[in-house]
Amino acid sequence: MSFLRKEVSELEVKVEFDEQAKEALELLLHHFWILRTTNPDAYRRIREREKVVRRYLDDKFGLLLIVHQHFIKLEKIPVEPEPWMGMSEFQETRDYTLFCSAMAFLEGKTVGEQFLLSELTEEIQHNSIGEDSIDWTIYTHRKSLIRALKAMTTLKILVTVDGALHQFDTDQQQEVLYETTVYSKYFIRSFPEDLTSFSNWKDVLASEWGTQQEDERRKRVYRKLFFSPNLQRIALDDPDFAYIRTFRNHLQEDIEAHSHYQLRVFKNTALLTAADPDYRYDYFPDAKAVTDIVLQVSMYLAKNRSDFTPLETGELLLTMGDFERLLADLKVHQGFGWSKEYRETSLEGLRKEMIYTMESWMMAKQTEPALIYLQPLLGLLAGSYPKEFIE
Repeated sequence: MSFLRKEVSELEVKVEFDEQAKEALELLLHHFWILRTTNPDAYRRIREREKVVRRYLDDKFGLLLIVHQHFIKLEKIPVEPEPWMGMSEFQETRDYTLFCSAMAFLEGKTVGEQFLLSELTEEIQHNSIGEDSIDWTIYTHRKSLIRALKAMTTLKILVTVDGALHQFDTDQQQEVLYETTVYSKYFIRSFPEDLTSFSNWKDVLASEWGTQQEDERRKRVYRKLFFSPNLQRIALDDPDFAYIRTFRNHLQEDIEAHSHYQLRVFKNTALLTAADPDYRYDYFPDAKAVTDIVLQVSMYLAKNRSDFTPLETGELLLTMGDFERLLADLKVHQGFGWSKEYRETSLEGLRKEMIYTMESWMMAKQTEPALIYLQPLLGLLAGSYPKEFIE
């Protein structure tokens, strides 16, 4: 009898997970949080499907969905942190340091309390010690704080009441009046243990899995597939990739029933694709000219595959010199169709931009300055000019 009740319950979940539930899941996965004041329609749609979405997120991902009267937030915790998972507007480690320092400053403020920029800068400088101490007479330190505070206002952690922050880059005496919001108390997630008990970020991640009592492998796989461009086989006996191969059909059916994505599994990589991309979000290739060149690199490798020997995990290991020669050859034969920026840039500038873009899509990995690993995902999409364009 209990078995029958379980079957009925699972059937009800599938019936309830309609298009609105899929859209609610999409919103949660692509936004840090949904604010009721700025996006009331999205907030309402998620609330209307809260029960089934919460159940799915807990069962498949092991993630916490926070529903507050002012916002909804999915605590998205990756299996492994990647460089591209940070704040895109931040340029230096100092930006994150100052962001966290400002968040600590807000801990002593009540919701709606106002304060001046000078109060914040004085507090940060007072608590700043050692080699990394802050000096507001240094231009780059002021720019870091500007980036941190802009991120906080974008996230609605702060609102600007009066003043212009951008003037702080040339005038350290510039004043801005800020006001805290209710969201400032919920930005930083709760941790299973006191942060002071951890010695590094790996311990923090390990504690997260300590709270997952069952189906850890499934939750790892779902997080990797939905949070990253692909899940790559990192060894012949990679357990996450083996799980996908074993339960491929079930995963495919489940993902298509609960999202707008399709699971694609290849020899060394698995990923989610969309037949009809929603360009509110990031997809590859996008409208940036550099992604067209990435496609041409993939085509070059395919046409010259006899010149390269892949590793057992499908990666191609090249020296940086080899990679630059590849780009130089590509520029000579394909550069006529590139945008002016890339036609005129130096080979070094092109290399840096290509590596940055490819790493952000998990198509390349640079572990040391002289070497670059081209990942299997790079080989799945390739592009060339249409015949009429060449003629």
